[in-house]
Amino acid sequence: MSEKIVQLNEEVIKGQIKELVRGSVEETLNELLEKEAESLTQAARYERSEARQGYRSGHYDRNLTTTSGDVTLHMPRLKGVSFETAIIERYRRRESSVEEALIEMYLAGVSVRRVEDITEALWGSKVSPATISELNKKAYVHIEDWRNRPLQGGRYPYVYVDGIYLRRNWGGEYENVAILVAIAVNEDGFREVLGAAEGMKEDKASWVSFFQWLRGRGLDGVKLIVGDKCMGMLEAVGEVFPDAKYQRCTVHFYRNVFSVVPKSKVKIVAKMLKAIHAQESKKASREKAKAVVAELRAMKLKEAAKKVEDGIEETLTYCDFPSEHWTRIRTNNVIERLNREIRRGVDEFYQHREIRESGAVFAAELRVFEIDFAKSPPCKFAVCDC
Repeated sequence: MSEKIVQLNEEVIKGQIKELVRGSVEETLNELLEKEAESLTQAARYERSEARQGYRSGHYDRNLTTTSGDVTLHMPRLKGVSFETAIIERYRRRESSVEEALIEMYLAGVSVRRVEDITEALWGSKVSPATISELNKKAYVHIEDWRNRPLQGGRYPYVYVDGIYLRRNWGGEYENVAILVAIAVNEDGFREVLGAAEGMKEDKASWVSFFQWLRGRGLDGVKLIVGDKCMGMLEAVGEVFPDAKYQRCTVHFYRNVFSVVPKSKVKIVAKMLKAIHAQESKKASREKAKAVVAELRAMKLKEAAKKVEDGIEETLTYCDFPSEHWTRIRTNNVIERLNREIRRGVDEFYQHREIRESGAVFAAELRVFEIDFAKSPPCKFAVCDC
């Protein structure tokens, strides 16, 4: 007995479903417009009523791009009363979610031409480069508002800072530009992205300007600044936040020591260095450091011993704070993770774009990262009285 095989054309079915959804959206929106017209005129179409406030005068068609595709809206024309709908803003040609998707694609590094192709595939209509440019101008206004927002987290005892270098195109020439970034922990124990700014290079003037900008926005109560050993940053901290202590990131310190250690001995030296910061007090850490220095010299690693001897003290500042915070405030890992995420997104964006937008796009990526922070649990920090 032969069996009948039913074959389905998946593409045709998808197309029919998409058209069904688009048609339903179009029909629903037009019905809502008609209801609004009836409410304004206080009478249905062709209805004779003493309560009538206005009269119909036909309609005009208006195109709207939605996530379901392009729909045609029949906008009522009225006499005796102005027609203003709450369904769609005046002059708007795209649903807000479509505009948000366009902005996100552009900031993610998708080229304008690819954006056009994607919009045609998704919604059946292309979006011009001029439209994308206008949408991004609106986005940058909101980004700048966020970047310059007042800091309302109260006191920020712990601040993490770093500079990330991005190679960018400037008039056909490539230059390295430093983006200065700061993350802090507020009184409630939550991490907060404070902001980012272009510094061109990590010199004292750039860091002073950056710290003054943060302080002007409300950064207060700083007790500890965690970061890599950058002389410009250290001098700026002493000038802008004279009461704050400096904690050198232990991970960066280890890497600096490894730079003068043979690869065959890196693992052994790493265990020795970690043992210093595993002690229960600053005094014990200092004693352990002396022993490590002596051992390194015995291993004929004089340069490594010199680096440990000269730099160990600035890696032990965290010991002056509550012990339950130690593992979180002795490294700059939290901001390093942010830098990795940002670099990935920004590098894609800037492959063929000018440098002038770097601050805005970097801030846009930071805003997304801060939303992720907001969803994460507190760091269990508490403002200390040290």
